[in-house]
Amino acid sequence: MGVVRHLRQVDADAAGVDTAFRADVRAGLSQAQKAIPARWLYDATGSALFEDITALPEYYPTRSETDLLKRHAAAMAAAIGPGRAVVELGSGSATKTPLLLDAIAPAAYVPVDLSGMMLRDSAADLAARFPGLPVYPVEADFTQRVLLPREIAALPKLGFFPGSTIGNMVAASAVDLLRNWRAALGDGSRLLIGIDRIKDRATLIAAYDDPAGVTAAFNRNLLERINRELEGDIAIENFLHRAVWNDAQARIEMHLVAACDMAFTVDGHRYRMAKGETIHSENSHKYGPRDASLLLRAGGWTPLATWDDADPAFALILAEATEPRSAP
Repeated sequence: MGVVRHLRQVDADAAGVDTAFRADVRAGLSQAQKAIPARWLYDATGSALFEDITALPEYYPTRSETDLLKRHAAAMAAAIGPGRAVVELGSGSATKTPLLLDAIAPAAYVPVDLSGMMLRDSAADLAARFPGLPVYPVEADFTQRVLLPREIAALPKLGFFPGSTIGNMVAASAVDLLRNWRAALGDGSRLLIGIDRIKDRATLIAAYDDPAGVTAAFNRNLLERINRELEGDIAIENFLHRAVWNDAQARIEMHLVAACDMAFTVDGHRYRMAKGETIHSENSHKYGPRDASLLLRAGGWTPLATWDDADPAFALILAEATEPRSAP
């Protein structure tokens, strides 16, 4: 059937700029600890750079998750069952998706992503690979409430949330997202989610600060995007990439570090940064088995099965929709 239709659920202003991006940047640069949500790293250039990151030898999550999908496809298919509409959150290039679709014989595929260009390309590629499968791409921010295509309303659904992307959110936001998708996917739905485990600091830092500098370029591209879309004059060469392990929060943090005192204008507003001050651009939380289970249950999902890769530690968890419990 191919790509049936492309749904777009993004609010843009007269200049064509996502209104949420503008609001998040202005708010984030006004804070004492400047911070911009990680989802804005993924414009067309950022998404392409992230695909380059996934191929780096230091970046284990994609490799580990792909291996799990290959080795345990039959067991996952038996647990999931055929005939579900697969709704992929933050689908990106959807490189791992064919492994899942091959295994479970879905009734439809709904990729949800904020990067419209990559969404269109990946949806067309998958439609060509699976010619009998209806594909309904939805251009939207999956961290917000998303309206799913009416064509899948009556189908049982499987949420697919790979890549340990849930780790980009603090616990409260992660629980909110899981509850939103529990409501959107409905009773009887299931969720297959990638969860990165806590591991040694050296492995973690190397995955987010590669010697080739690809992750640094990915991080600094956020400033390029701000300059381009919000008429900024940030001197990008004056910012350094930094990845640190925050042991108390069990997370990798990515920061853009001011290499000198500076001032710059964004969207008509003037901002100042002192040397050493940072813009916090991404979190990547890591979860032990108990914490992952608590997170899912708080979001309205009860774990059914877990497939683990021991080296480096990574997991795919299948959960079913239940009533949310108290947040962890």
